[in-house]
Amino acid sequence: MQHVTVPQDRIGVVIGEGGETMREIERAAEVRLNIDSETGSVAINDTGDPVTALSAPDIVKAIGRGFRPEVALTLLDNDLRMFELIDMTNHTRNDNDLQRQKGRVIGENGRTRELMEELSGTDVVIYGSTVGLIGQPEEVETARRAVGMLLDGAPHGAVYSFLERRHNELTNDVEFGPTNWVSRTRSSEKDASRVISILCRFH
Repeated sequence: MQHVTVPQDRIGVVIGEGGETMREIERAAEVRLNIDSETGSVAINDTGDPVTALSAPDIVKAIGRGFRPEVALTLLDNDLRMFELIDMTNHTRNDNDLQRQKGRVIGENGRTRELMEELSGTDVVIYGSTVGLIGQPEEVETARRAVGMLLDGAPHGAVYSFLERRHNELTNDVEFGPTNWVSRTRSSEKDASRVISILCRFH
């Protein structure tokens, strides 16, 4: 049995209307959830494949930290997909500093968070004092580094340049050979156009 604590205002999201979300987590992850609505404590018991059940705590944590249930459930899509939580209080001195740092990560009208998602391929949620990330390992690593740069005071322009560079590296990580040169070139052109289009929205 494992235990996860969910913020009080997110318990209803974990349960879902009529218990729908809770049942979907139980079915997909092959577990049984015992939710204490008063304390936010969630007990998780295996009911099937223990390997599949390993993702259940992260699914519940992700929903608790602001992710939509359908996004949290993508952690079951493959073995490499991962959830990571960055605690911004480790990078701040007080509540005012925390609010300032949150503002830097979110960006004006949410544009920095959106750009981070677009260029890293990671789902990014800022909730309370945490930044939640869901994606493949290399995607999450890119988003983690971008968040770290922002929390360390890097200019937004430098972070956007880093994300653009990493996007190009991730999308062009294909063997270069005579059989795929044309498709690779077209893919690169398409990716470049997409990046330019994205960046234009943020200038």
